[in-house]
Amino acid sequence: MNVTSEKSFSIKDWFKNLNISTRHSLVFTARKGIDPKVFYDLAGLLKMPEQKLASILNLSSRTLNNYKTQHKNLDPIYSEHLLKLIGLFEFGEQVFGNINEFMYWLEKPFWNSAEKPIEWLNTPGGVDLLTDEIHRLAEGYPI
Repeated sequence: MNVTSEKSFSIKDWFKNLNISTRHSLVFTARKGIDPKVFYDLAGLLKMPEQKLASILNLSSRTLNNYKTQHKNLDPIYSEHLLKLIGLFEFGEQVFGNINEFMYWLEKPFWNSAEKPIEWLNTPGGVDLLTDEIHRLAEGYPI
């Protein structure tokens, strides 16, 4: 199935086979490493250039291509970061109603700041902070 040809797949539906429902299962899955195809699927679903998503993971497109051509799973550190991103996008899609609205929110500067949420995605800790921010937003707290 080609990601770009799919019209209305949710992030959660697309990645339902990944075991990331709890922190423990996410870390366990990451330690085994994940197929680089997951990276390419996420980039396609988000309509994000592969180079941009790769830079968020602190990887080069060439390195990702090497993983793919050598049929190697991503290292655990990159797997964990990618899985956390998937979890964040699943949650953002749920809270904001669709992925486009969530992507729009990621590009808007925080209130009273020039910093955008998308700038926090380049570390797993930043992904965790954004997840916390979205939880507060979903509960009605201003952020």
